[in-house]
Amino acid sequence: MRISTVIPGGDWRATADAAKVAEATGFGQIQANELKHDPFATLIPATLTTDRIGLATSVAIAFPRSPMIVAGLAWDLQRNSRGRFVLGLGSQVKGHNERRFSVPWSPPAPRMAEYVEALRAIWRSWKSGEKLDYRGQTYTFTLMTPEFAQEPSDLPMVPITIAAVGPAMQRLAGRLCDGVRLHSFCTRGYIEKVVMPEIEAGFAASGRDRSTFEISGGGFVATGPDKAAVREAAEHVRYRVAFYGSTPAYRPVLGLHGYEDLGVKLSGMAKNGEWSSMAAAVPDEVLNLFAAVGTYDELPERIAERFGGVVDSVSIEATPGTDPAVLKAVIETARRIPSPFEGFATSWK
Repeated sequence: MRISTVIPGGDWRATADAAKVAEATGFGQIQANELKHDPFATLIPATLTTDRIGLATSVAIAFPRSPMIVAGLAWDLQRNSRGRFVLGLGSQVKGHNERRFSVPWSPPAPRMAEYVEALRAIWRSWKSGEKLDYRGQTYTFTLMTPEFAQEPSDLPMVPITIAAVGPAMQRLAGRLCDGVRLHSFCTRGYIEKVVMPEIEAGFAASGRDRSTFEISGGGFVATGPDKAAVREAAEHVRYRVAFYGSTPAYRPVLGLHGYEDLGVKLSGMAKNGEWSSMAAAVPDEVLNLFAAVGTYDELPERIAERFGGVVDSVSIEATPGTDPAVLKAVIETARRIPSPFEGFATSWK
């Protein structure tokens, strides 16, 4: 199993230091989120100060950026990292696209499919010099002159993973992508009974192989060096579960386990502005459905119980001041949890 961690953006010197520490501690991948800071920019100092650790956007918001722009950024990160980069993309919701990014909205799954196809067409034109001729309903790319073409590379094509909450995007991930990044508001049962059938339908449509497809996320991890630290981390997760559980669109996850009434209650509390009280409404048995909870000593076993066999990569946020040697031992043990994922396909076809 791949054990990853998120690095901070904004202060690139701090980013560089965090990346070096993550690599030395044994993490398998550094993830850069798109919240306040650009994830591609965040990975630049991490690329230059590490040699082995994987690098991923988790996720970059796709539609406000032209596929041509993203193709160039991904190519540069792949080349400068010597093949360690994974491009994670997300569609974001309609409101953010229209009101935060001023981007016209269209059905996201068909648009994301074109986005992925266009990226690969652009990369192939740079790789082999073949004529760029991608024509879709949303994206068309037919011009590539030598002055603008990237230098050819002998590295594998950049793997593309996408965030997938609903069935259409989950099927798309299985059909066209190299992996999927699941929402944290997932349970093991929901992944097995709802998510995996959609991904497998995508596999069946394309003939893609599970062994080359990485499933990331799909839950929370609450950990620390002692019980007090774990309780603090668990309360943070409890609030996240309450926050997401208050959204009607996520209610089927609770409903699968017989907690639909809790979702209704949380929605009512959110409408009444009772944000500070919502976490207390989430009982421990629900918290434990969504999270692997335990001290560092207990964590590998908790991750195996919660994620083992269905997820290939989980992210851990260490408590500040944790002894790196202790954390390294935890990671080394957790990495031995069996995973169906064997490695990304390297073909340029």
